[in-house]
Amino acid sequence: MQRLAMDLRMLSRELSLYLEHQVRVGFFGSGVGLSLILGFSVAYAFYYLSSIAKKPQLVTGGESFSRFLQDHCPVVTETYYPTVWCWEGRGQTLLRPFITSKPPVQYRNELIKTADGGQISLDWFDNDNSTCYMDASTRPTILLLPGLTGTSKESYILHMIHLSEELGYRHRHMFVKQVDMDHVMKAKSIREFDKRFTSVMFGYQTIDDYYTDASPSPRLKSVGIPVLCLNSVDDVFSPSHAIPIETAKQNPNVALVLTSYGGHIGFLEGIWPRQSTYMDRVFKQFVQAMVEHGHELS
Repeated sequence: MQRLAMDLRMLSRELSLYLEHQVRVGFFGSGVGLSLILGFSVAYAFYYLSSIAKKPQLVTGGESFSRFLQDHCPVVTETYYPTVWCWEGRGQTLLRPFITSKPPVQYRNELIKTADGGQISLDWFDNDNSTCYMDASTRPTILLLPGLTGTSKESYILHMIHLSEELGYRHRHMFVKQVDMDHVMKAKSIREFDKRFTSVMFGYQTIDDYYTDASPSPRLKSVGIPVLCLNSVDDVFSPSHAIPIETAKQNPNVALVLTSYGGHIGFLEGIWPRQSTYMDRVFKQFVQAMVEHGHELS
């Protein structure tokens, strides 16, 4: 019995040493581990290219606007490749503020006081060094309105301003603040937030009145200028079932670009998406198309 126990201990020790050697040396050196890694990589690449990377759905109410976008804003028909290690909507939404860079932008602030006691803060990027539009009176102005709780310091706003600077334009950012944020921040749901902040801020008597009036669906039919809307169907705040696709099809001035992934203003792409996102490319191409070729839609 003692000899058997000794033999078992020796066998266990030898087996442990062998496995340790295989993991430390043979796992990669023998080709077994390399084959496993290669096989997994190929399988993941196949899954990514077949199920994740897709062309966005372009929904338009008129053939003229559709052709215009395909000619001057081709990014809306190209395959969108979400970041391979972060393609899911919630991940894109949460990581975008931390991953993307913040281009340096120097603003000129203009504060406008309104008759009802409120105030409007305009952050101007004048782009006086523009070589394309040296005369400020003819320089195209881009108006950027950040999200409800956003400011002109948001990374996606700064990237849009940086892209507009490259095109020679100037971005006018607008942000209004006139509520008790301490009370607002105690909200435990989006509905409570809208009840305490949004509906009160814009003078609605009830939250339902705000939701009814704020819905874009009844107004899409009345849009009289070309409007391009980018939305991901996995957006956690604006899910696919809330997108008015059928209504958009009834107006020749409206186009929807719907990506399969991208989250809420995420749209990360590339291995390490620091400098640019899919949304940035859509913004740059569409703005440039409207400024330089918008007359084709007249």
